[in-house]
Amino acid sequence: MYSFILSFTALLCLRQHYDVLAAPVLSAQNLLSLDPYPNKPRVTFRQDGTFKITVFSDLHYGENPWDDWGPQQDVNSAQLMRQALTIEKPDYVVLNGDLITGENTFAENSTTLIDEIVAPLNEVKIPFSSTHGNHDNNINITHIAEILREQKVAPLSYTRTAPPGVGGEFGPGTYWVPVYADTQAKKPILILWFFDSRGGFSPGANSKPVPDWVDSTVATWIDQQTSIMNTAWGPAENNRASMAFVHIPPHAIQVVQTTLNSTINPGLNADILGVGSTQATTNSANSGKDDAFWETLNTKVKNLKVVVSGHDHGNEWCAREPTQDVIFCFDKHSGFGGYSSAGWLHGIRSFVLNTTVTDVKAGIESYVLVEDGTTRDRVFLDRNYV
Repeated sequence: MYSFILSFTALLCLRQHYDVLAAPVLSAQNLLSLDPYPNKPRVTFRQDGTFKITVFSDLHYGENPWDDWGPQQDVNSAQLMRQALTIEKPDYVVLNGDLITGENTFAENSTTLIDEIVAPLNEVKIPFSSTHGNHDNNINITHIAEILREQKVAPLSYTRTAPPGVGGEFGPGTYWVPVYADTQAKKPILILWFFDSRGGFSPGANSKPVPDWVDSTVATWIDQQTSIMNTAWGPAENNRASMAFVHIPPHAIQVVQTTLNSTINPGLNADILGVGSTQATTNSANSGKDDAFWETLNTKVKNLKVVVSGHDHGNEWCAREPTQDVIFCFDKHSGFGGYSSAGWLHGIRSFVLNTTVTDVKAGIESYVLVEDGTTRDRVFLDRNYV
């Protein structure tokens, strides 16, 4: 009989691993390097000055492992990943949450699903990062367990953990990755930010709901990190750009859906945002609990080109969030697991940048590639985009 309970010893081991592998708090003493990845290849733009990011979201591996249907969805998802990687040939990949359907996994093999997920990335030796979603926290799986497994089996994983005390309970996956113009550059021109929006359920016999928003401690961390970056590299304006990835859309995005224009904001718009579909909405009393994160992200991270989320499988549009004057994009439901509907299809979202991205007026191109090999929803995200 399968055990659905993580022992206290196992949880303690995970906590110890978390403390060991957590990213160090960068301070004035180590400003000269400011490199969180001294033992990994530097992530750089291509020689032609371009940089492509491909996002796989909501893969939902591990559904219904007790019958034929579930494992077949994982086969289909892996096939889509390999197809998209062949067509897109990205420079970097983001796995934007809900890698695993945690409520369906067994304790004995839950984290080994990560091996299957990262296999296509390992095959083509492409650097990548992960965020984690509400389905990645459950009775037999946690964000930290997935992160530790990914770090173990994927040499080019750039996923890491925030320092202890940042991210709230069951939300360790907050970090940033620097991207340089070339291997000799002294400072990055692009920062990729990754935030843990938590959600789901805590592990063990006394499982309880986990808050589904980016914890307020992350706001303080953003303030600290941007201050250190500014001291080391100079102010961000016309110096470096940023992109942010978080699984559950910020609460502020809910109202944006009511003003979409299908010409300016093309893409599937089949999920009506509401309870459970944006941060801090599993309980209406919690609405706005991500305000500290959202405000700090947009006031401290200058030249923020776009914020990217998954979670709502039926949405794939981009639009400007007016209160913070920032562009938001849904990525595309990639996995054959997870809910879907006829005609939605599965696919990926890509972003194409070039080294002029440091200019606050510069934009980036984005589009969706679907499983039949066609592209759609192409937009150019710049200061004029609404």
